[in-house]
Amino acid sequence: MLDTEALNPRTAHLDQMSAQEMVAAFQVENRLAVDAVEAALPEIAAAVEAAAQALRQGGRIFYVGCGTSGRIAAQDAAECPPTYGTDPGQVVAILAGGPSAMVRAAEGAEDSAEEGVRDLDAYAVTAGDLVIGLSASGNARYVCAALERARALGARTVSVSSNKTAKIAAIAEIVITTPTGAEAVAGSTRMKAGTAQKLVLNMISTGAMVLTGHVMGNLMINLKPTNEKLRHRMIGIVSHLTGLPEDDSEALLEASGWNIRAACSLHPES
Repeated sequence: MLDTEALNPRTAHLDQMSAQEMVAAFQVENRLAVDAVEAALPEIAAAVEAAAQALRQGGRIFYVGCGTSGRIAAQDAAECPPTYGTDPGQVVAILAGGPSAMVRAAEGAEDSAEEGVRDLDAYAVTAGDLVIGLSASGNARYVCAALERARALGARTVSVSSNKTAKIAAIAEIVITTPTGAEAVAGSTRMKAGTAQKLVLNMISTGAMVLTGHVMGNLMINLKPTNEKLRHRMIGIVSHLTGLPEDDSEALLEASGWNIRAACSLHPES
């Protein structure tokens, strides 16, 4: 039996717990997910470097996943353009079942190797790209086939799973394993395994953006002014970097077309 499918003795009587007891038990499991990620930090760092290298050379980062894994990947990819000013085509999530699977489960899609290859081929993956396959069990045929196809095309590959016997680990160049173990609800990998995958992708995408110059210090200097909150944040960043009051920082942003780097360059002392 896969570790992620095993029965968890700590929650064997979950249905007899009070709400307070349940959330306390869930939090114990949450901490185990964080610990599982820590064990994989060297491999995650290698994935960060591979992702940065792909972006520097004009390549792309692809996430391939099913179910919860795919939805976590889609969220991470969608957040890169507003956060770091990247083009939507630079970090792309390929979700089994297509975009509709983001809001309506298409669990059967993970069993199709043919669809995994077809969906990857739709993006004309090249040797300059990085393909990251995510599967809690590590055995989803859709993800396995996509990774195999990526390797055949010369792309670098990364696997992210929560089982030490994951099939995708035998395919990928960089293997990230977060052994989260038995879930609080048996087999519900949207819990610990999903939490671990979210943490891993946060680190990969953020680290790659830092290494490729999208962050100065710890500031998001390539933000886009797509809403009031982000415009206010941009004003605050320019004020921090230039020492100017917010009104003056806003004026610089207006003059530069809301580009933080350009706005700061208009202030000679920044």
